[in-house]
Amino acid sequence: MLKENTKIKNLKFKVNTSGFLNSQDLLGKKTVIYFYPKDDTPGCTKEAINFSEKINEFSNLNTQVFGVSRDSFEKHQKFKKKYNLKVNLISDEGEITEYFGVWVEKSMYGKKYMGIERSTFVIDEQLKILKIWRKVKVSGHVEEVLDFVKNI
Repeated sequence: MLKENTKIKNLKFKVNTSGFLNSQDLLGKKTVIYFYPKDDTPGCTKEAINFSEKINEFSNLNTQVFGVSRDSFEKHQKFKKKYNLKVNLISDEGEITEYFGVWVEKSMYGKKYMGIERSTFVIDEQLKILKIWRKVKVSGHVEEVLDFVKNI
């Protein structure tokens, strides 16, 4: 499991149907990567809208924001359009969520299953993880992340 003050390895992020971004492309800017379970569900929608509402503030702090789930890129596009989201959404086939340690066993109504643990990572301009939030509660979280970035 990744810890604060470690560098992320070179990863490939699917950002559209034919394009990829790799972690070397993140050099030179701070990066917020937030992991969420599923597009167009209540908590995930609220979190994406909250990050979108603050996207200019993050940008003014030389910080880019990416949301990651295992939904397809096509589903991400519908989700972004439906809620006019401004954040970049990454479609993960498993490598990223497993590398960041957010693909975990969950339990609902006594049934166990694998899913994404809502988590956020702040990464500096040289790919070092500065802060990790795990088991995130959506309410007030984006403001907490923004405050952290402001004080780096």
